[in-house]
Amino acid sequence: MNPTSRQRGKHPNDDRLFSAKWLEVLKMAVDDHSFLLTRGYGGNAALELVGNRYKLNKRQRQALLRISAAAHEIEVRQAKQCSTTDLQGKTIAIDGFNLLILLENAYSGAYVFHCRDGCYRDISSVHGSYKHIRQTAEAIILVGEVLEELKTGPVHWLLDRPVSNSGRLKAFLLSVAEEKGWNWQVELCYNPDQELAQSTNMIVSSDGWVLDETQQWFNLGQLLLEEHLSQVNIVRV
Repeated sequence: MNPTSRQRGKHPNDDRLFSAKWLEVLKMAVDDHSFLLTRGYGGNAALELVGNRYKLNKRQRQALLRISAAAHEIEVRQAKQCSTTDLQGKTIAIDGFNLLILLENAYSGAYVFHCRDGCYRDISSVHGSYKHIRQTAEAIILVGEVLEELKTGPVHWLLDRPVSNSGRLKAFLLSVAEEKGWNWQVELCYNPDQELAQSTNMIVSSDGWVLDETQQWFNLGQLLLEEHLSQVNIVRV
């Protein structure tokens, strides 16, 4: 698969929307939104209430939604989070698009958000079609090299079959693995979230529902962004 010149990158307005003067507002919004979620408010109702209160636009609300978490969600997720010492020899199941798009955004200078549950998330999505960009290979190789350093067992990538070009990404992942001598498998599936949630393997994902349902997970995104990448545009509130 030949990389294209297309970038993930920042939205043209993001430097303004997530500038220093907005961070205190966003922090208060995340505090309020997380409080409402903890009290049992529905996600959409809480988002509308808080978004209107702080006059947040669509992208700021997307960030708010990803950053916030109810207290019980944070507790459950952290209780199942594993450390690097737990990875040796373990089969790793990766939420493929979830991890790669986060890394592609980080490499491309887009803002990524440090969330209340400790995960890093972005505010982009594949919208049914995935485009390989210049940073895709770099992201994949970084993942492979770090997992190799951690002496994990086989790596099982799960990709959304309905997403356009998922087959091409599968072929590219396998070609990189063959070149590097990595024990990787890549599966195209209709509902990777469900498969990850039900898996007994070590899960890599930042999807909140997956983390709530799975037995054990490792915060690979955090490790990569904090210890292996520099000059990442991280928003912390």
